[in-house]
Amino acid sequence: MKNNTNIAELSKEELIVEVMQLQHRLSVFEKMIFGPKHERFVPSIPVAQNQLALGIALETLAAPELKITQVLAHDRKQTQKKTKIHPGRNPLPSSLRREEIILDPLEDVSGCVCIGEEITEVLEVKAAEFYVKRFVRPKYARKNEEGIAIAVLPNRILDKSIAGASVLAMLIVSKFMDHLPIHRQLAIFKRIGVEIKYNTALDWSNQALTALVPLYELLKKRVFESRYIQADETTLKVLDKEKKGSTHQGYLWGYRCPQEKLIFFEYQPGRGKTGPAELLKNFTGYLQTDGYGAYDQFALRKEIEVLNCMAHARRYFKEAEDNDKARANYALSKIQELYAIERDIKEFSVEEKYAIRQEKSQVILKELGSWMVEQYPQVTPKSAIGKALEYSMKRWQELSRYITDGKLNIDNNLIENAIRPIALGRKNYLFAGSHESAQRIAMIYSLLETCKANKRNPKEWLTKVFEEIPNRKVNNMEDLLPQNFVANM
Repeated sequence: MKNNTNIAELSKEELIVEVMQLQHRLSVFEKMIFGPKHERFVPSIPVAQNQLALGIALETLAAPELKITQVLAHDRKQTQKKTKIHPGRNPLPSSLRREEIILDPLEDVSGCVCIGEEITEVLEVKAAEFYVKRFVRPKYARKNEEGIAIAVLPNRILDKSIAGASVLAMLIVSKFMDHLPIHRQLAIFKRIGVEIKYNTALDWSNQALTALVPLYELLKKRVFESRYIQADETTLKVLDKEKKGSTHQGYLWGYRCPQEKLIFFEYQPGRGKTGPAELLKNFTGYLQTDGYGAYDQFALRKEIEVLNCMAHARRYFKEAEDNDKARANYALSKIQELYAIERDIKEFSVEEKYAIRQEKSQVILKELGSWMVEQYPQVTPKSAIGKALEYSMKRWQELSRYITDGKLNIDNNLIENAIRPIALGRKNYLFAGSHESAQRIAMIYSLLETCKANKRNPKEWLTKVFEEIPNRKVNNMEDLLPQNFVANM
């Protein structure tokens, strides 16, 4: 309730709406703290209890019960649960070194015939091994006093540093993928017997990240050559040099190409539209977003077709369940049917996905879209169900566009999944030291998340990159991109 609102001045209907809004906000907060995190709809019975606002019947705010109950009746596939047979313990990888211990039951087995053996495998571990790579370069005096001959040292990522490629890769991967800040890593190193100063390790990692800039720019080029990109953004606190002890709220803008499995992040000090406008100025194709206003500008460009995220629409209806259960459940059940189709065709070809969506999904979308237009005049616009209906109706064309091409996704979840590790990282390193550091964070997340999406070993990849970059020209790095990496190349 607004601070300057006098309760005595409100009408009965306004009080009811105010109470409903406060109940909804309380319910959302309770779900955030105590409720399940998934958003998949689980229908409840009965569904006709849609008028429970403090015991007051709100006929003007709810649709006729009979009509909604009839629409809610739909066929569901009943599946019988099969008893799962446990396959047993997974075998240990054959790539691991085996240390055999033979246990004979007898001290003297002479005269006995071995009829077989029982093998039991136990997984053991040794601490990470640090070792020193020594480059020994004999010096020779040439004949006839022509000078001294000595071999040239191999090029290294950090010249005149004791840090090798694998150590740099470990520091960076452990921090940004395993969420271990550098000071924690150094404590582990010390227990093994290697003591490194914090500032030294920090300088190593910063210089190594700087060397990755050409690879990052190449990844950026490949991402925006794609014809289908998903976009989202997340916050990142940055130390403010102008205000001692305070932080600035910056943003990492993320872009993902679902088909090519490429991920790109860029840091921007704010959440305005200029950042994506600059990055996407030459982009043509499909752009899928969550409907945030900064992306509205792209709907005006003929060469870009904008899609929105069905998962975000579902979230609004999920939050409206306590406000209007019948309407919310109906919308959720229809969205659930759309997702069931997507699960069934997940492994199908692009052509097959398109055909099935045109046959099945299009009918459901048309029915749900018409239902929302019909229901919206019967609800209070400021109520939770009113906001849910308004959100989807305003974007219905963009929410439905995914059925026009088999390569498109129903939601933006892939880029959201790529953003989640950043939230974990924030809890550990808390903030970036500067705007330049924030951009380096965007760069390494781009490369490591692309590595993860393509199922590449990040430490192997980064070690190889640090070994190769000193010997490469900027125009000869295509094979070093994570998606092109081949182990032991």
